[in-house]
Amino acid sequence: MGSYRTVLVGTDGSTSSFRAVEAAGQVAADTGAKLVLVCAYHPMPDRERARAGDRLGDLAYKVEGSTPADDALRAARERAIAVGASDVEEVAVEGDAVDALLTLAGERDVDLLVVGNRGLNSLAGRLLGSVPANLSHRAPCDMLIVRTTDGR
Repeated sequence: MGSYRTVLVGTDGSTSSFRAVEAAGQVAADTGAKLVLVCAYHPMPDRERARAGDRLGDLAYKVEGSTPADDALRAARERAIAVGASDVEEVAVEGDAVDALLTLAGERDVDLLVVGNRGLNSLAGRLLGSVPANLSHRAPCDMLIVRTTDGR
């Protein structure tokens, strides 16, 4: 395990994804690796954003650009630091989660990619392919799939 220099973990702000963040944070803390937190997001179409902006008034900034991703990353960072990670970077990426994680894994010379198992056991996951399953076939590095759901 001592060879990990850069650990990448994806989060979507969900409780289950934070379990993967905590596991990645522990590995980073144990190995002295840099931890890169990634959240992929899809921007809201302009018309939808304008409608939401009208309804939200002063809170309209909440639907602008990558704000929800930034919120998820901030919360994930707190979890990672709480378990001992010290060198933490946050990246919000527009687009598909699998593509974002694979691109960054290549660009950042990542040694370990960490994801939660959510979607692996669901019917939709089996039919459509889940994030962990898709990544496991294409990851350029070691992968850790964290048990973040109870499988029920």
